[in-house]
Order: sequence, then C-alpha cells, then structure tokens
Amino acid sequence: MRKNKTKKKAVKALNYDLFRIDKHAPPAPATLYTEIREHAERTTVYTPPEPEATVATPLPEVAELYLRYDQFNWLYFRGRLPQVRIEYSGRMMSAGSYDRRAKLIKVGRKYHEIFPGELNDTLKHEMIHIIHYNHSAAFKAEAARIGASVKASLHPALSRPPRYIYGCPQCGMEYPRQKRLVMSSCGKCSPGGRFDARYKLRLLRSKKRGI
Repeated sequence: MRKNKTKKKAVKALNYDLFRIDKHAPPAPATLYTEIREHAERTTVYTPPEPEATVATPLPEVAELYLRYDQFNWLYFRGRLPQVRIEYSGRMMSAGSYDRRAKLIKVGRKYHEIFPGELNDTLKHEMIHIIHYNHSAAFKAEAARIGASVKASLHPALSRPPRYIYGCPQCGMEYPRQKRLVMSSCGKCSPGGRFDARYKLRLLRSKKRGI
C-alpha cells in the first residue's frame, strides 16, 4: 500500500511538471520592426573618423626671405632689382602683394601655412611685379622665363566674400575685389592687356556703401 501511494504521488508530481504553465512568457511574434531591430543590433555601425587637426607648417624667418630675394635677384635678374622690404602679413588671404610706393613685398602667412611649398614661387611672382606692375603679357612672359606662377592656388579656408564688385561697361564682365580699383580696365576688352579708358571698370556694388 505504501508503495502504491508513493507511485501516485510521483505521477502527480510528474504530470504537474509536464503540464503546468511556464512562468516565462513566449517570445513576441516576429514583425517587420522586430527584424529591423535585430538586424540593427547585429550590424556594426560605422563611425567616421574625426578629422585630424591641421598643424600649421612653420615658415622661415623674414631674414631667410631676404636671402632668397638676393639669390633670385642674381639668378634671374642679374642683380638689377632694387632692395625692397619684405614682411609677412597675418591678415591678407592671398599669396602675396607688392606695394610700389612703399617698395614692400608682403607674403601671406595664412596662405603659405596651407601651401608652404609655394613660398619661393610667390616671392618670384612679386619680384616680377617690381618690373611689371600688372599681369600683362610682358609679366606672363617673364613668369614663364623664370618659372613663376601667374595665379595662386585656391583653398576654401582662404575664400571670403568680396568687398567690391566692378564691371566692364562694354562686355559686362564682373570683377570681385577686396580692395578698391583706381585705374583698371577690363582685361578681356583692353587690347594687349594694357589700360584702356574706354573699358575702365565701374563700381557696381560695395559692401561698405551697400550700393
């Protein structure tokens, strides 16, 4: 009798274990959103690398620029160019400039921190301006002779809205400029690249005056 009672208890316990409701809820039905979520969890998200910080290239001292000027003067101009002042400019966005009245060559610091390899090219370009003030045909021929560029390179960090917009009264071509033009004519209409009063550029718009 005791054995039968023990068997019945064991069977009851077994049935209970087999058919009792599982405490763990069944998985939710698969839906499109479920598949998207599971796929996103399995997929490795690509994170683009952060841009590297631009390190400014150290430029040579002004004394070195004077040495290069003398070297280029003897090498390309037989030492005929006069002595001028040379300095860096932290404000200008262009490669360089030459002031005939002050006999001063300015070298753009920001430009050459981006293009350090163009320093010699800029210096030679401005040295030609001592002889040929405008980018005339004679200027271009001299630039070709000594291996100097006529136009500087472009870079987004060096661009800024022009302060003045000039236009040609003949063809309507516009010339955006940062500085005022005094005696300049349209390079397209002027014969030989020389100033021609018939095609003198007119001020169309000015950031200062708002015209």
